[in-house]
Amino acid sequence: MLNRLGRGLIFIAGSVVGGLALAFLIVAARPDLIRGPAPGSAAGPAPVAAPAALSASSPVSYAAAVQRGAPSVVNVYAARLVTERVAPSLGELFGDYLPRYRQRIERSLGSGVIVDEAGHIVTNHHVIANADSIRVQLADGRVADAKIVGRDPDTDLAVLKIDITPLPVAVFGRSDLLKVGDVVLAIGNPVGLSQTVTHGIVSATSRQQLGIAPLEDFIQTDAPINFGNSGGALVDTSGALVGINTAIVAKNIGVEGIGFAIPVNMVRGVMSEIIAHGRVIRGWIGIVPEDLSDEQAQQLGFPQSGVVIGNLYVNSPAQQAGLQPGDLLTAIDGVPPHSAQDTLGRIASHKPGTTVVLQGLRGGRAFEVRAQVGERPRPP
Repeated sequence: MLNRLGRGLIFIAGSVVGGLALAFLIVAARPDLIRGPAPGSAAGPAPVAAPAALSASSPVSYAAAVQRGAPSVVNVYAARLVTERVAPSLGELFGDYLPRYRQRIERSLGSGVIVDEAGHIVTNHHVIANADSIRVQLADGRVADAKIVGRDPDTDLAVLKIDITPLPVAVFGRSDLLKVGDVVLAIGNPVGLSQTVTHGIVSATSRQQLGIAPLEDFIQTDAPINFGNSGGALVDTSGALVGINTAIVAKNIGVEGIGFAIPVNMVRGVMSEIIAHGRVIRGWIGIVPEDLSDEQAQQLGFPQSGVVIGNLYVNSPAQQAGLQPGDLLTAIDGVPPHSAQDTLGRIASHKPGTTVVLQGLRGGRAFEVRAQVGERPRPP
């Protein structure tokens, strides 16, 4: 029995020694089996780098941006008295009756941004249009009546004023530095839910001809902008104001992620003009420009597409300068216009009393005229 046990132990010991010897020979021939294949070698794939999003330098929270940008965003409650005619009853349909009217209060909800310590608030014109009374609620719960300093329907902006202190003031950024793909946050009061923050990216810049306002140069973003967000803040990841949220499009047909904000660089100019003059003073010569496609240009005998004068106002500076409907504009102050919207914007940038030089084509002939710039009439 003992002899058998001894022989078994000797056999096991020999097997272990033999296995170790074999393993040593294999490792000597293929050291990569322990170290792993060299990066990029045929023996195996290169190690995958850690995603950039997991880098220590990437932001993992936008709380600091919200803490900086949100206190200056306010709720705007507008109300107006509406008089409407009451439908006649069944008995009144078969005889003479005096029409009856009733009055009701129509309310609208929006947002706004406090822009200075004097109490000026920027919001959208459509938020307070036709309002008889306006109240503002701050992020800290304080409430104040607001008066309208001025409106600018051309850009869908308005300035309000409240008389309470102290006030949290927005930090202005620069919309001209925004790039497609930059992260932005929309802060507002959608459907009455105050201080709501959504985030997304800049989808496009300088969007025009959307039919939202006469003068457009929008930031497009996929940050959700819902009912009640109008007039609220679009901020960058530092919390600086880069736009005023204005509109969404095609929501009724199920399209998501297309919202627009007015760039803060435009807001600055409009706000300053309204605070100084109660309105925005813009240049005007009385033309109604229209975009001309390549196909339309060929049909009309023009050598190129561009901007054509579709119509002009009687006795306007444009008519007095000799411009006519059907003229193709090739340059404004020596620079070709990109679109009808661009044409209106560049003329509007001239101060009333200055001169604008327009070059164009009429009947195959080039011409140049100088028009005295007047003040753009205020929308009703």
